[in-house]
Amino acid sequence: MLLDELVRTTDAVASTRSRLAKVDALAGLLRRLEPADIATAVGLLIARPRQGRVGVGWRGMGAAMGEPAAEPSLTVADLDAALDRLLVTAGAGSAAERAATLRTLTAAATEREQAFISGVLLGELRTGALEGVLTDAVARAADRHVDAVRRAAMLSGDLGGTALLAITGTAAQLDAVGLVVGRPVQPMLAATAANASAALEVTGEASVEYKLDGARIQVHRIGDEVRIFTRTLADVTHRLPEVVEVVRGLQVRDVILDGETLALDEDGGPRPFQETMSRFGADAVRATVLHPWFFDVLHLDGRDLLDEPLSTRIGVLERIAPEHRIPGEITADAAVAERVSRDALAAGHEGVVVKAVGSAYAAGRRGSNWIKVKPVLTYDLVVLACEWGSGRRTGLLSNLHLGALDPTGEFGEPGGYVMVGKTFKGLTDALLRWQTGRFQELETRRTAGTVWVEPVTVVEIAIDGVQNSPRYPGGIALRFARVKRYRDDKTAAEADTIQTLRALLRS
Repeated sequence: MLLDELVRTTDAVASTRSRLAKVDALAGLLRRLEPADIATAVGLLIARPRQGRVGVGWRGMGAAMGEPAAEPSLTVADLDAALDRLLVTAGAGSAAERAATLRTLTAAATEREQAFISGVLLGELRTGALEGVLTDAVARAADRHVDAVRRAAMLSGDLGGTALLAITGTAAQLDAVGLVVGRPVQPMLAATAANASAALEVTGEASVEYKLDGARIQVHRIGDEVRIFTRTLADVTHRLPEVVEVVRGLQVRDVILDGETLALDEDGGPRPFQETMSRFGADAVRATVLHPWFFDVLHLDGRDLLDEPLSTRIGVLERIAPEHRIPGEITADAAVAERVSRDALAAGHEGVVVKAVGSAYAAGRRGSNWIKVKPVLTYDLVVLACEWGSGRRTGLLSNLHLGALDPTGEFGEPGGYVMVGKTFKGLTDALLRWQTGRFQELETRRTAGTVWVEPVTVVEIAIDGVQNSPRYPGGIALRFARVKRYRDDKTAAEADTIQTLRALLRS
């Protein structure tokens, strides 16, 4: 298939706010694709090509852009092959070779295709073709039940491969997709509530568990081999040898565990989140020891547990890893839930997560079966720009422009970010120095006072609430916003939505 046909479909998807129209357009495209192009095209549509990030930034992309081609000639396969070359080119002379590959690619692309390729490589494709919409489109194109497609994609971690199987395979083959120990699955996510009592009203009898200020990990063990994945499914096994050692010591053969890891001080309390995350960087040093804590088990010795009730999974976890289970209590009593919440806060943790005891593990889904409760309102937002500071902050990028995700395009581009406020509060000297360097690397344009950046950096912001405001497109502004921490473990696609923030007006 010509790349132009795929690009024109993304333009049609971006031009409508109707989910049904988006699904129809994408389903039509999927039906027209050759089988060999299906998985590739799906990756391109969600700006996550099968090669992953190939090391092209804004500067490299800008330097490669020249006069566009007059007529479309590139195919989906041509783009895929170019990304393969970019991925494997390394070593002496590689910079020039990579630049030449990019220039050759963009020279063969029309103006519309150039913009699309740039969006794919920079992870900034704004089509509104988020995974949920594309999953529905796969189901429509394949004439399969959407739940079957969604489950296969969640358990395989590969929407492109799922699309190929759904469209070219049988319903039985799609239903047969299951857990594979060693292959990460998307983590189950939690909704939010103001307090433990309110959460318990939604879940009924629940496991009320400490919410640790750590990094989410998913640990797979096959025999003596252990692999550790982050919430974004990146493999970080080599960075966490102490976690590997703990899991190898469990009396099991094969297992998949979900949990957190964090650094503790000499009294057993949590150390700052940044100290935990420092172990995940390319230049990580191992002065900080990380401790694993598990709150769920998805598989044990040949038995999948995802569809078992949480109460059963907790029993299994208590049996195989009692010393590493996150503290909590099962209760239907609001007073008990509030006590556990107070205990968690007193121990220096963030709050609690209230989990319905009868719930299955819904990989990749955020629903009402898991509800997190924090004493302070915190939201994960995306940095859109940063203003130069004054006074003692002269020469440093200081005041952050904050955006919330707009998945439906209700207030702007579908899948884009809506500005909801600014803040310079809560920034330490170390963070100021870090963001000054980092945001200039991510710069897309600037004025005398402001540097605009790629919207890829997630920052956790504490607020006292929101208020109506005509200043911003979403109609709200943050109240008393301050920086809590940067979330290196989250992608911009996981940011909180403008709809979530607007709901605070009614609470």
